[in-house]
Amino acid sequence: MKARNIAADLHNHSTASDGEYSPSELVIKGRAAGLEAIALTDHDTISGLDEFVEAGKRAGIDTVPGVEVTLRFKRPLFVGSLHLLIYFSENLLADPGFRQALTAVVSQGRGAALVRDRIDAINREFGLEGREPLLDRPLLMEEVMSHGENITRRHFFMALSENHNINDRGLTDRIIGNSSPAYIPSGIEMGMLRPFLDRYQVIKVLAHPAAGSFPGESHYKEVLPAVDVVEQFLPEFLDPAVVGIDGLEVYYPGHTKDLESVLLEWAGRYGLLITGGSDCHDSKVRPLGVTGMTRHELDMFMKHMK
Repeated sequence: MKARNIAADLHNHSTASDGEYSPSELVIKGRAAGLEAIALTDHDTISGLDEFVEAGKRAGIDTVPGVEVTLRFKRPLFVGSLHLLIYFSENLLADPGFRQALTAVVSQGRGAALVRDRIDAINREFGLEGREPLLDRPLLMEEVMSHGENITRRHFFMALSENHNINDRGLTDRIIGNSSPAYIPSGIEMGMLRPFLDRYQVIKVLAHPAAGSFPGESHYKEVLPAVDVVEQFLPEFLDPAVVGIDGLEVYYPGHTKDLESVLLEWAGRYGLLITGGSDCHDSKVRPLGVTGMTRHELDMFMKHMK
């Protein structure tokens, strides 16, 4: 099979959420990797985008502003989060009203209150007096918050590893995984996006829809539902009254060739854009540019953007 020539990587994170690189460093890395375009899609924040766009202009690489929105599900079928990549133009990014509206809705899915609730639940379940005592002492708020401002599951893992000597993957999954009795999903309800989407023209892409079905051990499948579960939620994502997605993230490190084929069939059936990205967080475990979009796929995306 002919190798795909990667022109764009449209799924990346910076220090504004839980990435290793600053927005400027991410641009430099993308330029060095030979990418023509790169997106910054931090978790539920746009705080790194101004630096990112300016760095792109200096480096001579096309930048696509974005955000990865966390959507909360607590249903019999699935308890956890699915992610929606939202992309928009630099003109919208410069609009104070747009920035305020987007920040107001996505910020409701994270923050100190959610972190506190999760820590309290972990200590109740897994503290010395809990139903399953796995911690020698309580997990503290500052142990988690010291790793960043926009806290994700990765920061909880780091706190457990560094401060409580819990490094076994099975134990950490038991404490912070989706199936944990202490788990409280992050994110917002799908319907909370609707007023924002009615007001602003953006591109909505369902992120890594099949990564939960990645075979073998993987951090992808630990936190994401299997592809058949995602398929059952797909009508809601397609419904213009709920989200009305424009595309699917087909090319992703946690998608095998067989899973890519499934998603390509979905995209063809529903007339959706095909996107791809590395979900870069760092230089080793989740590096930049390992997958992405071809020039043709990028052209189709940018045409839709305009």
